[in-house]
Amino acid sequence: MRHIFSRLCMSRLCAVLLSAFLLFGLAPVAHADASVAGLTPCAESPRFQQRAAAARNDQAKARFNVYSQALCGDDGLPRLIVDGRWSHAGDFLIPGLLFLYIAGTIGWAGRSYLIGVRGGKDATMKEIQIDMPLAFKSTLSAAVWPLAAFKEFTGGKMIEAESKITVSPR
Repeated sequence: MRHIFSRLCMSRLCAVLLSAFLLFGLAPVAHADASVAGLTPCAESPRFQQRAAAARNDQAKARFNVYSQALCGDDGLPRLIVDGRWSHAGDFLIPGLLFLYIAGTIGWAGRSYLIGVRGGKDATMKEIQIDMPLAFKSTLSAAVWPLAAFKEFTGGKMIEAESKITVSPR
């Protein structure tokens, strides 16, 4: 029992330390210089200016106006820069975090639905024919999944005891 507890604590400690190192950015940040990467500001790119001049409607003109602040390649197309600078957070960081939140919400809703139906006598049938009131309730409650996941993780509910995990004989 003592061995299991120490292994569990060590794995949690390693996870916390790795998260802290990643969170506080102890890895060196690589800064890409536009001239080194072969990129130029889109406002100064002749090929981008040709593309912008060909814009027909107001929506396309507004899009080219926004993209003129980005960096472009030789083909005049804007590039996403993911180098850790906050000035490029809108290129990748914000959409990436939004994707992770939405994917987590979908996963948490499915998880809570399956947990909700697993105790019933017709659990298999409810996996085939969705119980809509329960599914709707699961989806609404999944909006706060980061907080719920943290609560279950710290409470030990998310992690199964090592004695309950089957190991294949070797």
